[in-house]
Amino acid sequence: MINACRTSSKIIIGRVQGKAVGGGVGVAAATDYCFATTQAAIKLSELAVGIGPFVVGPAVERKLGTAAFQQLALDATEFRSAVWALDKGLYAELFEDQESLDAAVQGFALKLAAYAPEALNAMKRVFWEGTEHWDTLLLERAGISGTLVLSDFTRSVIQKMKG
Repeated sequence: MINACRTSSKIIIGRVQGKAVGGGVGVAAATDYCFATTQAAIKLSELAVGIGPFVVGPAVERKLGTAAFQQLALDATEFRSAVWALDKGLYAELFEDQESLDAAVQGFALKLAAYAPEALNAMKRVFWEGTEHWDTLLLERAGISGTLVLSDFTRSVIQKMKG
């Protein structure tokens, strides 16, 4: 999903109406412009189950910065508020309710539709400069996750979750 967002020639608008965890945070980070409600807290919970946010990490770090990514990755049991995510750059704007959120997304999409497609496509390429190696990077990171998910620690955590 992250690579699909990254390599698309189209500007991708994100819309987050509630809490986002792990991969949801990664998808939000992979969008080019993301709107959210004030209820859209975020958490990277992977470390708490014995893996880590390896696949979503590059997108999250790119969007939020290294320090914020480290905070999310290491504080794996705590949600950060939507305001925190806005301040770090994950979200462009916050809204109190879904109706306002939907209106903003629609209005922004109409605004983008009025711009020159070639200019938008060129901007998209500029936004994602330096990520050309992600096809390989994300596969390598998935391999790390795949190895760790088979560990005794992770199996134990998952077993406890099942009850």
